[in-house]
Amino acid sequence: MKMVVCGYCAASWRRCVVMSLRLLFLLPAGLPVRSQGESQSDNKQMDNITIRQGETLFLSCSQGDFVTHTAWLNRSSILYAGEDKWSVDPRVSLVTLNQDEFTIKIEDVDLTDEGQYICAVQTSSRPRTTSVHIIVQVPPKILNLSKDLVVNEGSNVILMCLANGKPEPAIGWSMLSPSDDSLSSDSEILEIPFISRNRAGVYECTAANEIAVDTQTVELTVNYPPSVSDGRDVGVTLGQRGVLQCEADAVPDADFEWYRDDRRIFNGFYGIEIEDAGAFSKLTFFNVSEADYGNYTCVAINKLGKHNKNFVDVEIIEPTSSTLLQVETASVLEMTSSDFAQTAFENNDLLEGPGAVQDGNSGTSTVFTPTCLLLIILLQLLLKF
Repeated sequence: MKMVVCGYCAASWRRCVVMSLRLLFLLPAGLPVRSQGESQSDNKQMDNITIRQGETLFLSCSQGDFVTHTAWLNRSSILYAGEDKWSVDPRVSLVTLNQDEFTIKIEDVDLTDEGQYICAVQTSSRPRTTSVHIIVQVPPKILNLSKDLVVNEGSNVILMCLANGKPEPAIGWSMLSPSDDSLSSDSEILEIPFISRNRAGVYECTAANEIAVDTQTVELTVNYPPSVSDGRDVGVTLGQRGVLQCEADAVPDADFEWYRDDRRIFNGFYGIEIEDAGAFSKLTFFNVSEADYGNYTCVAINKLGKHNKNFVDVEIIEPTSSTLLQVETASVLEMTSSDFAQTAFENNDLLEGPGAVQDGNSGTSTVFTPTCLLLIILLQLLLKF
Protein backbone atom coordinates (compact mmCIF):
# COMPACT_ATOMS: atom_id res chain seq x y z
CA MET A 1 0.00 0.00 0.00
CA LYS A 2 2.88 2.28 0.83
CA MET A 3 4.46 1.72 -2.64
CA VAL A 4 1.18 2.54 -4.39
CA VAL A 5 0.90 5.78 -2.47
CA CYS A 6 4.52 6.69 -3.33
CA GLY A 7 3.94 5.98 -7.01
CA TYR A 8 0.84 8.09 -7.03
CA CYS A 9 2.68 10.94 -5.34
CA ALA A 10 5.54 10.77 -7.84
CA ALA A 11 3.15 10.91 -10.80
CA SER A 12 1.25 13.78 -9.24
CA TRP A 13 4.47 15.66 -8.61
CA ARG A 14 5.54 15.28 -12.26
CA ARG A 15 2.20 16.56 -13.50
CA CYS A 16 2.50 19.53 -11.17
CA VAL A 17 5.94 20.38 -12.52
CA VAL A 18 4.70 20.25 -16.15
CA MET A 19 1.77 22.47 -15.31
CA SER A 20 4.03 24.86 -13.45
CA LEU A 21 6.32 25.17 -16.46
CA ARG A 22 3.39 25.78 -18.76
CA LEU A 23 2.07 28.46 -16.47
CA LEU A 24 5.55 29.85 -16.04
CA PHE A 25 5.99 30.25 -19.76
CA LEU A 26 2.33 30.98 -20.32
CA LEU A 27 2.03 28.03 -22.74
CA PRO A 28 -1.43 26.50 -22.90
CA ALA A 29 -1.21 22.76 -23.61
CA GLY A 30 -1.58 21.87 -27.28
CA LEU A 31 -1.38 25.47 -28.49
CA PRO A 32 1.50 27.34 -30.16
CA VAL A 33 3.86 29.07 -27.78
CA ARG A 34 2.93 32.73 -27.29
CA SER A 35 3.33 35.28 -24.54
CA GLN A 36 -0.01 36.51 -23.37
CA GLY A 37 -0.40 40.15 -22.39
CA GLU A 38 3.01 41.08 -23.75
CA SER A 39 4.10 42.89 -26.84
CA GLN A 40 4.71 40.86 -29.98
CA SER A 41 8.32 41.93 -29.92
CA ASP A 42 8.91 39.36 -27.14
CA ASN A 43 7.82 36.53 -29.45
CA LYS A 44 10.39 35.91 -32.16
CA GLN A 45 9.67 33.76 -35.19
CA MET A 46 12.82 32.39 -36.88
CA ASP A 47 13.01 31.32 -40.52
CA ASN A 48 12.04 27.74 -41.28
CA ILE A 49 14.82 25.17 -41.10
CA THR A 50 14.87 22.52 -43.84
CA ILE A 51 16.83 19.37 -43.04
CA ARG A 52 17.20 15.99 -44.69
CA GLN A 53 16.11 12.77 -43.08
CA GLY A 54 18.95 11.14 -41.16
CA GLU A 55 20.90 14.34 -40.51
CA THR A 56 21.47 16.02 -37.11
CA LEU A 57 19.39 19.06 -36.16
CA PHE A 58 20.79 21.79 -33.89
CA LEU A 59 18.32 24.11 -32.14
CA SER A 60 19.74 27.22 -30.49
CA CYS A 61 18.34 30.34 -28.86
CA SER A 62 19.95 33.26 -27.03
CA GLN A 63 19.62 33.68 -23.25
CA GLY A 64 20.82 36.98 -21.82
CA ASP A 65 21.01 38.34 -18.30
CA PHE A 66 18.59 37.67 -15.45
CA VAL A 67 17.26 34.37 -16.89
CA THR A 68 15.48 32.43 -14.19
CA HIS A 69 14.08 29.52 -16.27
CA THR A 70 14.57 28.28 -19.84
CA ALA A 71 13.28 25.31 -21.83
CA TRP A 72 13.03 23.78 -25.33
CA LEU A 73 9.65 22.43 -26.31
CA ASN A 74 8.29 20.49 -29.28
CA ARG A 75 4.61 21.35 -29.63
CA SER A 76 3.32 20.58 -26.10
CA SER A 77 6.17 18.31 -25.04
CA ILE A 78 9.13 19.57 -23.01
CA LEU A 79 12.47 18.35 -24.37
CA TYR A 80 14.80 20.13 -21.97
CA ALA A 81 14.11 22.37 -18.95
CA GLY A 82 17.47 23.94 -18.29
CA GLU A 83 19.94 21.12 -17.80
CA ASP A 84 17.20 18.62 -16.99
CA LYS A 85 16.26 16.29 -19.86
CA TRP A 86 12.55 15.61 -20.02
CA SER A 87 12.46 13.80 -23.36
CA VAL A 88 12.86 10.02 -23.29
CA ASP A 89 14.16 10.05 -26.84
CA PRO A 90 17.85 9.01 -26.81
CA ARG A 91 18.47 11.05 -29.96
CA VAL A 92 17.89 14.30 -28.05
CA SER A 93 20.80 15.74 -26.06
CA LEU A 94 22.07 19.01 -24.59
CA VAL A 95 24.90 20.78 -26.41
CA THR A 96 25.30 24.15 -24.70
CA LEU A 97 23.64 25.97 -21.83
CA ASN A 98 25.21 29.19 -20.60
CA GLN A 99 24.44 32.87 -20.23
CA ASP A 100 24.68 33.36 -24.01
CA GLU A 101 22.92 30.40 -25.60
CA PHE A 102 20.82 27.32 -25.03
CA THR A 103 21.43 24.65 -27.69
CA ILE A 104 20.14 21.09 -28.02
CA LYS A 105 20.49 18.59 -30.87
CA ILE A 106 18.35 15.84 -32.36
CA GLU A 107 20.27 13.12 -34.17
CA ASP A 108 19.03 10.99 -37.06
CA VAL A 109 16.10 13.29 -37.82
CA ASP A 110 12.95 11.63 -39.10
CA LEU A 111 9.56 12.77 -40.38
CA THR A 112 8.10 12.51 -36.88
CA ASP A 113 10.45 15.33 -35.81
CA GLU A 114 8.85 17.77 -38.22
CA GLY A 115 6.91 20.68 -36.74
CA GLN A 116 7.27 23.73 -34.51
CA TYR A 117 9.93 24.02 -31.80
CA ILE A 118 9.90 26.74 -29.14
CA CYS A 119 12.60 28.08 -26.90
CA ALA A 120 10.94 29.68 -23.86
CA VAL A 121 12.92 32.00 -21.59
CA GLN A 122 11.70 33.43 -18.29
CA THR A 123 13.54 36.51 -17.06
CA SER A 124 13.05 38.51 -13.92
CA SER A 125 10.89 40.97 -15.85
CA ARG A 126 8.84 38.95 -18.36
CA PRO A 127 8.92 35.76 -20.49
CA ARG A 128 9.90 35.63 -24.15
CA THR A 129 9.75 32.89 -26.79
CA THR A 130 11.59 32.03 -29.97
CA SER A 131 9.87 29.62 -32.35
CA VAL A 132 11.10 27.85 -35.47
CA HIS A 133 9.39 25.44 -37.86
CA ILE A 134 11.35 22.35 -38.91
CA ILE A 135 10.74 20.83 -42.37
CA VAL A 136 12.14 17.32 -42.88
CA GLN A 137 12.92 16.31 -46.45
CA VAL A 138 12.95 12.60 -47.33
CA PRO A 139 14.79 11.13 -50.34
CA PRO A 140 12.60 9.05 -52.66
CA LYS A 141 12.33 5.34 -52.07
CA ILE A 142 10.65 2.83 -54.35
CA LEU A 143 8.37 0.71 -52.16
CA ASN A 144 6.36 -1.38 -54.61
CA LEU A 145 7.67 -2.57 -57.96
CA SER A 146 6.44 -5.16 -60.44
CA LYS A 147 8.44 -8.38 -60.29
CA ASP A 148 10.37 -9.80 -63.24
CA LEU A 149 7.82 -11.03 -65.79
CA VAL A 150 7.70 -13.84 -68.32
CA VAL A 151 4.86 -13.42 -70.82
CA ASN A 152 3.85 -14.83 -74.17
CA GLU A 153 4.05 -12.72 -77.30
CA GLY A 154 0.80 -10.83 -77.88
CA SER A 155 -0.02 -10.42 -74.18
CA ASN A 156 -0.93 -7.10 -72.56
CA VAL A 157 1.68 -6.06 -70.00
CA ILE A 158 1.34 -3.57 -67.12
CA LEU A 159 4.35 -2.52 -65.04
CA MET A 160 3.77 -0.66 -61.76
CA CYS A 161 6.11 1.42 -59.60
CA LEU A 162 5.14 3.11 -56.30
CA ALA A 163 7.45 5.36 -54.27
CA ASN A 164 7.35 7.89 -51.46
CA GLY A 165 9.47 10.83 -50.44
CA LYS A 166 9.22 14.47 -49.44
CA PRO A 167 8.82 16.45 -51.60
CA GLU A 168 6.71 13.89 -53.44
CA PRO A 169 8.90 12.26 -56.10
CA ALA A 170 8.22 12.22 -59.82
CA ILE A 171 8.01 8.66 -61.14
CA GLY A 172 8.81 7.50 -64.66
CA TRP A 173 9.52 4.37 -66.73
CA SER A 174 12.00 3.79 -69.54
CA MET A 175 13.34 0.84 -71.53
CA LEU A 176 16.93 0.46 -70.42
CA SER A 177 18.26 -2.48 -72.42
CA PRO A 178 17.99 -2.44 -75.34
CA SER A 179 17.54 1.32 -75.18
CA ASP A 180 14.31 2.59 -76.74
CA ASP A 181 13.29 6.21 -76.15
CA SER A 182 9.90 5.63 -77.76
CA LEU A 183 8.88 3.28 -74.95
CA SER A 184 8.60 5.38 -71.78
CA SER A 185 6.09 6.73 -69.27
CA ASP A 186 5.93 9.71 -66.90
CA SER A 187 3.62 7.98 -64.44
CA GLU A 188 3.59 5.08 -62.02
CA ILE A 189 2.13 2.75 -64.66
CA LEU A 190 3.68 1.57 -67.94
CA GLU A 191 1.28 -0.24 -70.29
CA ILE A 192 2.50 -2.33 -73.24
CA PRO A 193 -0.41 -3.75 -75.26
CA PHE A 194 0.09 -6.78 -77.55
CA ILE A 195 3.74 -7.06 -76.63
CA SER A 196 6.13 -8.27 -79.32
CA ARG A 197 9.46 -10.07 -78.96
CA ASN A 198 11.46 -6.89 -79.66
CA ARG A 199 9.94 -5.34 -76.50
CA ALA A 200 11.70 -7.88 -74.30
CA GLY A 201 14.46 -6.45 -72.13
CA VAL A 202 15.20 -4.50 -68.95
CA TYR A 203 12.88 -1.69 -67.85
CA GLU A 204 13.87 0.95 -65.29
CA CYS A 205 11.64 2.82 -62.84
CA THR A 206 12.99 6.17 -61.64
CA ALA A 207 11.70 8.11 -58.61
CA ALA A 208 13.27 11.56 -58.18
CA ASN A 209 12.85 14.65 -56.06
CA GLU A 210 15.14 17.56 -55.26
CA ILE A 211 16.91 15.45 -52.65
CA ALA A 212 17.91 12.31 -54.52
CA VAL A 213 17.00 9.70 -57.15
CA ASP A 214 16.05 6.06 -56.61
CA THR A 215 16.00 3.52 -59.45
CA GLN A 216 15.05 -0.13 -59.76
CA THR A 217 14.74 -2.45 -62.75
CA VAL A 218 12.38 -5.12 -64.01
CA GLU A 219 13.35 -7.77 -66.56
CA LEU A 220 10.67 -8.64 -69.08
CA THR A 221 10.98 -11.90 -71.01
CA VAL A 222 8.77 -12.52 -74.03
CA ASN A 223 8.22 -16.13 -75.11
CA TYR A 224 7.56 -16.95 -78.76
CA PRO A 225 7.47 -20.14 -80.90
CA PRO A 226 10.46 -21.33 -82.95
CA SER A 227 11.31 -20.04 -86.39
CA VAL A 228 13.77 -22.17 -88.36
CA SER A 229 15.89 -20.83 -91.20
CA ASP A 230 14.87 -22.00 -94.67
CA GLY A 231 16.40 -25.26 -95.89
CA ARG A 232 18.72 -25.68 -98.83
CA ASP A 233 20.06 -28.57 -100.92
CA VAL A 234 23.37 -29.91 -99.71
CA GLY A 235 25.84 -32.09 -101.59
CA VAL A 236 28.26 -34.37 -99.76
CA THR A 237 31.02 -36.54 -101.20
CA LEU A 238 31.18 -40.31 -100.87
CA GLY A 239 33.62 -41.39 -98.21
CA GLN A 240 34.00 -37.89 -96.84
CA ARG A 241 32.71 -36.06 -93.76
CA GLY A 242 29.42 -34.14 -94.17
CA VAL A 243 27.73 -31.65 -91.81
CA LEU A 244 24.15 -30.32 -91.75
CA GLN A 245 23.44 -27.34 -89.46
CA CYS A 246 20.06 -26.04 -88.28
CA GLU A 247 19.38 -22.69 -86.57
CA ALA A 248 16.15 -21.74 -84.76
CA ASP A 249 15.07 -18.44 -83.21
CA ALA A 250 12.89 -19.13 -80.15
CA VAL A 251 12.27 -18.22 -76.50
CA PRO A 252 12.65 -20.38 -74.57
CA ASP A 253 15.34 -22.18 -76.57
CA ALA A 254 13.99 -24.87 -78.83
CA ASP A 255 14.62 -28.59 -78.64
CA PHE A 256 15.67 -30.14 -81.94
CA GLU A 257 14.60 -33.31 -83.73
CA TRP A 258 16.10 -34.66 -86.96
CA TYR A 259 14.23 -36.81 -89.49
CA ARG A 260 15.27 -38.66 -92.60
CA ASP A 261 12.19 -38.77 -94.76
CA ASP A 262 9.55 -39.66 -92.11
CA ARG A 263 11.85 -41.54 -89.75
CA ARG A 264 13.42 -39.85 -86.75
CA ILE A 265 17.18 -40.00 -86.39
CA PHE A 266 18.88 -40.27 -83.02
CA ASN A 267 22.43 -39.55 -82.01
CA GLY A 268 24.74 -42.48 -82.73
CA PHE A 269 22.51 -44.15 -85.33
CA TYR A 270 24.36 -45.37 -88.45
CA GLY A 271 27.51 -43.47 -87.53
CA ILE A 272 25.66 -40.13 -87.28
CA GLU A 273 26.35 -37.63 -84.50
CA ILE A 274 23.81 -34.97 -83.40
CA GLU A 275 24.94 -32.02 -81.26
CA ASP A 276 22.63 -29.31 -79.85
CA ALA A 277 23.97 -26.00 -78.52
CA GLY A 278 21.49 -23.22 -77.76
CA ALA A 279 19.92 -22.03 -80.99
CA PHE A 280 21.93 -24.46 -83.15
CA SER A 281 21.80 -28.15 -83.92
CA LYS A 282 24.40 -30.00 -86.00
CA LEU A 283 24.14 -33.39 -87.71
CA THR A 284 27.45 -34.96 -88.79
CA PHE A 285 28.12 -37.84 -91.23
CA PHE A 286 31.61 -39.23 -90.61
CA ASN A 287 31.79 -41.48 -93.68
CA VAL A 288 29.21 -40.64 -96.32
CA SER A 289 27.77 -43.60 -98.24
CA GLU A 290 25.07 -43.96 -100.87
CA ALA A 291 22.74 -45.19 -98.12
CA ASP A 292 22.81 -41.69 -96.63
CA TYR A 293 21.02 -40.14 -99.63
CA GLY A 294 17.59 -38.65 -98.85
CA ASN A 295 15.56 -35.75 -97.48
CA TYR A 296 16.53 -34.59 -93.99
CA THR A 297 14.27 -32.40 -91.83
CA CYS A 298 15.22 -30.36 -88.78
CA VAL A 299 12.31 -29.69 -86.41
CA ALA A 300 12.56 -27.07 -83.64
CA ILE A 301 10.10 -27.38 -80.72
CA ASN A 302 9.30 -25.37 -77.59
CA LYS A 303 6.20 -25.07 -75.37
CA LEU A 304 4.60 -22.52 -77.72
CA GLY A 305 4.87 -24.56 -80.89
CA LYS A 306 7.20 -26.05 -83.47
CA HIS A 307 8.59 -25.21 -86.88
CA ASN A 308 9.96 -27.61 -89.48
CA LYS A 309 10.43 -25.63 -92.67
CA ASN A 310 14.07 -26.57 -92.82
CA PHE A 311 14.17 -29.46 -95.29
CA VAL A 312 17.59 -30.58 -96.47
CA ASP A 313 18.03 -32.71 -99.58
CA VAL A 314 21.32 -34.55 -99.22
CA GLU A 315 22.73 -35.50 -102.61
CA ILE A 316 25.59 -37.96 -102.88
CA ILE A 317 28.37 -36.66 -105.17
CA GLU A 318 30.55 -39.17 -107.05
CA PRO A 319 34.30 -38.57 -106.61
CA THR A 320 35.88 -36.54 -109.44
CA SER A 321 39.34 -37.03 -111.01
CA SER A 322 40.66 -34.21 -108.87
CA THR A 323 39.28 -35.93 -105.76
CA LEU A 324 40.92 -39.18 -106.75
CA LEU A 325 44.16 -37.43 -107.51
CA GLN A 326 44.20 -36.02 -104.01
CA VAL A 327 43.45 -39.41 -102.50
CA GLU A 328 46.02 -41.26 -104.62
CA THR A 329 48.69 -38.64 -103.99
CA ALA A 330 48.14 -38.95 -100.27
CA SER A 331 48.38 -42.73 -100.53
CA VAL A 332 51.61 -42.66 -102.53
CA LEU A 333 53.26 -40.18 -100.19
CA GLU A 334 52.62 -42.61 -97.33
CA MET A 335 54.60 -45.35 -99.03
CA THR A 336 57.80 -46.51 -97.35
CA SER A 337 61.24 -46.29 -98.95
CA SER A 338 61.09 -49.98 -99.84
CA ASP A 339 57.84 -49.34 -101.75
CA PHE A 340 59.56 -46.63 -103.78
CA ALA A 341 62.42 -49.00 -104.63
CA GLN A 342 60.02 -51.72 -105.75
CA THR A 343 58.12 -49.27 -107.97
CA ALA A 344 61.35 -48.11 -109.53
CA PHE A 345 62.40 -51.65 -110.51
CA GLU A 346 59.02 -52.28 -112.10
CA ASN A 347 59.42 -49.16 -114.24
CA ASN A 348 63.16 -49.62 -115.01
CA ASP A 349 62.68 -49.00 -118.71
CA LEU A 350 61.61 -45.42 -117.97
CA LEU A 351 64.83 -44.61 -116.16
CA GLU A 352 67.16 -44.15 -119.08
CA GLY A 353 67.38 -40.36 -118.78
CA PRO A 354 69.80 -38.22 -116.85
CA GLY A 355 67.67 -38.53 -113.71
CA ALA A 356 69.03 -42.05 -112.94
CA VAL A 357 72.37 -42.89 -111.39
CA GLN A 358 73.87 -46.24 -112.40
CA ASP A 359 75.89 -48.46 -110.11
CA GLY A 360 79.01 -49.52 -111.99
CA ASN A 361 78.99 -53.05 -110.55
CA SER A 362 75.38 -54.10 -110.84
CA GLY A 363 74.02 -51.78 -113.49
CA THR A 364 70.78 -51.29 -111.49
CA SER A 365 69.21 -48.07 -110.34
CA THR A 366 69.82 -47.42 -106.59
CA VAL A 367 69.39 -43.63 -106.07
CA PHE A 368 66.66 -41.33 -107.47
CA THR A 369 66.52 -37.59 -107.63
CA PRO A 370 63.35 -35.76 -106.40
CA THR A 371 62.38 -35.03 -110.01
CA CYS A 372 62.40 -38.69 -110.83
CA LEU A 373 60.25 -39.55 -107.85
CA LEU A 374 57.63 -36.99 -108.86
CA LEU A 375 57.64 -38.35 -112.42
CA ILE A 376 57.02 -41.87 -111.14
CA ILE A 377 54.07 -40.72 -109.07
CA LEU A 378 52.46 -38.85 -111.98
CA LEU A 379 52.94 -41.80 -114.37
CA GLN A 380 51.47 -44.15 -111.78
CA LEU A 381 48.34 -42.04 -111.58
CA LEU A 382 48.00 -41.55 -115.33
CA LEU A 383 48.14 -45.31 -115.91
CA LYS A 384 45.02 -45.71 -113.76
CA PHE A 385 42.87 -43.55 -116.08
